Amino acid sequence: MRITKFARVLVGIANLFVTDTFFVGSCLIARVRPSWRRPRCSCCGKISPGYDQRPARRWVHLGVGALRIILEYAPRRVCCPDCGVHIEKVPWARRDSRFTVDFEDMAAYLAQITNKTEVAAILGIAWATVGNIIERVVAEKLDPDRLAGLKRIGIDEFSYRRRHRYITVVVDHDKQRVVWAGEGNSANTLDDFFAELGADAAAELEVATIDMAGGYIKSLEKNAPNAQIVFDRFHVQKLAGDAVDQVRREMARRYREGDDPDAARAIKRSRFVLLRNRWDLSPKEWDRLAAIQQHNAPLYRAYLLKESLAAVFAETDLVSAKRELARWLKWAARSKLKPFVRLGRTIRQHKQRILAYIDTRLTNGITEGFNNKLRMIARRAFGFHGPGALIGMLFLCCGGLTIEPPLPEPWCPW
Repeated sequence: MRITKFARVLVGIANLFVTDTFFVGSCLIARVRPSWRRPRCSCCGKISPGYDQRPARRWVHLGVGALRIILEYAPRRVCCPDCGVHIEKVPWARRDSRFTVDFEDMAAYLAQITNKTEVAAILGIAWATVGNIIERVVAEKLDPDRLAGLKRIGIDEFSYRRRHRYITVVVDHDKQRVVWAGEGNSANTLDDFFAELGADAAAELEVATIDMAGGYIKSLEKNAPNAQIVFDRFHVQKLAGDAVDQVRREMARRYREGDDPDAARAIKRSRFVLLRNRWDLSPKEWDRLAAIQQHNAPLYRAYLLKESLAAVFAETDLVSAKRELARWLKWAARSKLKPFVRLGRTIRQHKQRILAYIDTRLTNGITEGFNNKLRMIARRAFGFHGPGALIGMLFLCCGGLTIEPPLPEPWCPW
């Protein structure tokens, strides 16, 4: 077998001819050319007239053991009638890349399962290069029709950096994958999503689950008037937990000012007893809760209000849920607890969208799950300076992409 044919088998790329090979240190340089004669535009792929040749370029390919393989070719410039003047398309690499498709697919596959630092060390490339590769792979493999047929979506924000740096994440409840992400957490950010989605597709949206963010509400009301807005039940329950905590801190402050440090200390230490699910309380925590019931009626009333609000979401039909929520609102209004009086006003204002959970049984749990995965990715990378690389990682790991690494087929000779 000739060395050029052996090198072509070693490279393993279709539509490619190896014309010469030589070694430079531990690198095998393979001079190659496309198998087609007429050049093609690197933007649209159409056959276009070529008129000159550029200096030789090199592309890094997957190595074999300690041997690094590099492809070398002098590309032509083409004059495409649609795209203008560009470098010709080559079958072994993506446009504007100095790495082969196999190399980039392997980098993306490794980035799905480990951190960028390890990927850079395994493949022998720079840390920033890993992010650039991921953006190119995602741009090519991301489903262009992912926004088609959306019916039920979840919207949430993710803080990727200090000083209020956010991205907005949109999730498809039915396919359970991320379909869109953009920088910011305002109404304008979500407007960008609807601009990409289109007015016709936005009119077909049926349900949108969100927290109680005003910017998202404003954008949904303007761009998707037919969609039913469902407030996340866990966010509403969190507001009740925050109200209990405000009452607890106020009670502790009063005991400290009343020269009763022991009672203030006991109230201070009761935070998790009051916020935890009652079915998860230990016997000692039940004793603490009983002591609060006996000695601190306002704080125990706040605890009962929190638990009663959670019971509203456990109702199975809308009529019963409306009745129980109306009772809860009356109780909160006359509870003489300012945090719950304020919470009651908020819930009364958004009552219809809060009760929409009873019909749809949808929460933002799937969106929060993707946010937790994104938080792990960001922590694994020790943070991201900009949203571009983070959004690329988000689509790579949560966008339904399947990366097939260029691995040999299983074979056993014995």
